[in-house]
Amino acid sequence: MKKVDHIGIAVRSMEEALDYYIHTVGLELLGIEEVPSQQVKVAFLDAGNIKLELLEPTNEDSAVAKFISKRGEGIHHVAFGVSDIRSRMAELKEKGVQLLSENPKPGAGGAEVAFLHPKSSFGVLYELCDKSGKGDK
Repeated sequence: MKKVDHIGIAVRSMEEALDYYIHTVGLELLGIEEVPSQQVKVAFLDAGNIKLELLEPTNEDSAVAKFISKRGEGIHHVAFGVSDIRSRMAELKEKGVQLLSENPKPGAGGAEVAFLHPKSSFGVLYELCDKSGKGDK
């Protein structure tokens, strides 16, 4: 793991959340995009030494919609920046870590992403985020 890349925060309304984070807290909006593979719209905010990723579900059957329904809005995941995500996934799997998918999926900003099952990581959903050659969005 290279660093914590971002913290994902599940929100019901991107518009309301952005108003709070930009106008109340004073963070800078870096960009908004839709990530069809994860069924979310995301907004990245610059929080100084880390980014916040707001996640609004685009489908009521998405993992983020189910998370909000079960737990409410709030911290959804912590993302670690990695390089060579496939090797990192294989290494973790060898060590008994359960992954939510066998292969990386497309993520925001052109990154490849994979998630560790919270049962393997003390109840925390961790994301591996590989932006190799993609720039640092």
